Amino acid sequence: MSVRYNNILVAVDGSDEAKRAFKKAAFMAKDNDARLILAHIVDTRTFASIEHYDRNIFTEAEQYARDLLDGYREQAEEQGVKDITLIVDQGSPKIKIPKDVAKKHEVDLIVTGATGLNAVERFLIGSVSEHIVRHAKCDVLIVRTENKQEVE
Repeated sequence: MSVRYNNILVAVDGSDEAKRAFKKAAFMAKDNDARLILAHIVDTRTFASIEHYDRNIFTEAEQYARDLLDGYREQAEEQGVKDITLIVDQGSPKIKIPKDVAKKHEVDLIVTGATGLNAVERFLIGSVSEHIVRHAKCDVLIVRTENKQEVE
């Protein structure tokens, strides 16, 4: 049985796990002649207390996201991926990725890195990747970084 994906979403945040997830997603997009959707969700929950003092934080976070995605787009193009969509959004990545972005773009595969949260944080808030797995209506590939030198 052969599985073909048409719309592959990769969530990136600049972490080593996200870099590895991107590499796998770009390879799969080229191999499947699929559209690669690169998404970065600015987690507004982390800026709740800062926003009151510095409203420029959102602008800076969105610029960081655009720069990050532009770099990934260039790499994907160099690897031969032809159809690339960039998405910068605000909100909770846990909600936006599996429910909003995946649905809007008819995603049939979400690729995301495993998180580095410790056991207490996972217990209290849960990981983004865990939430994506539970709530996505499509296939999900969780990518782990086994060897940090592999990412560089």
